[in-house]
Amino acid sequence: MSAQADILRRGWCPGVRRPMTTGDGLLVRLHPFAGRLSADQAGRVAQAAREYGNGHLDITARGNLQIRGVREDTYPTLLAILEREGMAEPEGDGPNRLTVLSPLAGIDPLDRCNALALAQDIENAAGAIDFLPAKFFVAIDGGGGMPLDAVGADLHLLARDEDSIAFGISTSNGLHWIGTSRLSRTPDAVHTILSGFADLARKGITEVRRLRDLGPDLVQELATRATLDAAAEPPRRAAAPRAGILSLESERAVLLALPFGRCSAEQLLQAADWSERFASGEIRLSFTRGLLLPRIADGYVPALIDEASRAGFITEADDARLSLVACPGRPDCGSALTAAPADAVRIAESCGNLLRQGATLHVSGCPKGCAHPGKADLTLVGRADGRYDVLPDGSTRDASVLDLSIDEIMLRLSPLNTLDALRSAFPEHRR
Repeated sequence: MSAQADILRRGWCPGVRRPMTTGDGLLVRLHPFAGRLSADQAGRVAQAAREYGNGHLDITARGNLQIRGVREDTYPTLLAILEREGMAEPEGDGPNRLTVLSPLAGIDPLDRCNALALAQDIENAAGAIDFLPAKFFVAIDGGGGMPLDAVGADLHLLARDEDSIAFGISTSNGLHWIGTSRLSRTPDAVHTILSGFADLARKGITEVRRLRDLGPDLVQELATRATLDAAAEPPRRAAAPRAGILSLESERAVLLALPFGRCSAEQLLQAADWSERFASGEIRLSFTRGLLLPRIADGYVPALIDEASRAGFITEADDARLSLVACPGRPDCGSALTAAPADAVRIAESCGNLLRQGATLHVSGCPKGCAHPGKADLTLVGRADGRYDVLPDGSTRDASVLDLSIDEIMLRLSPLNTLDALRSAFPEHRR
């Protein structure tokens, strides 16, 4: 397929070689392995976003980086630059990057295995399987301080100890554990499951595009093929932090959050500068839709936090804005049916007390739920009539029995102060 034909496609997982037409121009998505960029790479991406796009970037819920507002006449030059920098994905129709990791992988003292090495082994073993959908991905969770439970992976791997990996499938009710494997056998077991899923699609046995949507009998068949041992429910961990200072034995990391994951070229340039002045010269894109700067000495942390706060980053773990998730919405996204960020801000202004209590609110401009694949305390899904399907304690994948206008939603939310009150605000869903 030609690059020009690719430009006109919509509704798949875009990359550098296959941009997607959306509301504000072409969207070019970078998929760096493990979400890692050097300061030099980040600086070049920021300059390119400013010169060849509209200066806006997104950090996605898989730790990818999107350049927005690229024009058809500037795209070929941008492609050449990103190819030269080694930031274009391989040719092919499968996943642009198969694995997603914690941004702390490799430096988290709580990790029980080398998640980075395991991810590379899985990419080598299974990354070239034919018939895997482009959106397909595997979460590699080392068991440390930033759990990946909510990322919505097709296959979720969790290190239970240094030689035991639990295999899970994402469902609307959380992770369903299907078995365990020795660490050394895990890449082959993943290859067996993924190639088996691809075979089911190739032979027409299933039409689902995601492993997480496969029927339980077929999932069990794949687990049996992979000779997984019996699974036990792993203990629950606290949700991943979304911002703030993270202690890592003798050093620190700082997780910088961005409202709705939206980053300006100037902010990315500033983060690149901080990573060189205060840290290790590396930026890690986080599935929390923020930037992590690793390996910072204690003495540099206050200056970094001060500069980042003034630059518009969220630096405090208890900031109420962290409870709010929204996609780019209309008009920036061609798939969006509502102005999700603007509506999210309106809701936040009327229910700040509720957000400060830790309630999570996801406003999605369409049913795809790109900004947040999992559940939230309240999920709102945009409709063609401008209203929202309302899903308390649900995700965009769930069915709703209620739709309301943004004004009606605000009327119900504005008097609330607690999660218990939120759960009773939409009684229609308890029928």
